[in-house]
Amino acid sequence: QVQVVESGGGSVQAGGSLRLSCTASGSNFRLNVIGWYRQAPGNQREVVARISRSGTTNYADSVKGRFTISRDNSRNTVTLQMNNLKPEDTAIYYCNAAPSVDWRVQDFRSWGQGTQVTVSA
Repeated sequence: QVQVVESGGGSVQAGGSLRLSCTASGSNFRLNVIGWYRQAPGNQREVVARISRSGTTNYADSVKGRFTISRDNSRNTVTLQMNNLKPEDTAIYYCNAAPSVDWRVQDFRSWGQGTQVTVSA
């Protein structure tokens, strides 16, 4: 079973940047799809970006061109580089591992603590 820990959140002004880090542990890390998800107050948790073991990525339309997800299999780490941040990006960001890209938010059995991202106008 894969376990993850998120870090790197903080408070920035609109237009600023943050880099989030997800460190995973457990067997078969390279066989999993690692994704970043976020939940703003009053909203449901949503997919932000995902990356497969081969490096294939996909992004939510709202973050395309601004966010970049990458994966270092040797270090069991997934990074989310967030540029040109907007107030609507404010949310708690979570990392999680899925057996396939077909998994939905509601399919995950558990979540970590997440890391808070706050963007001021």
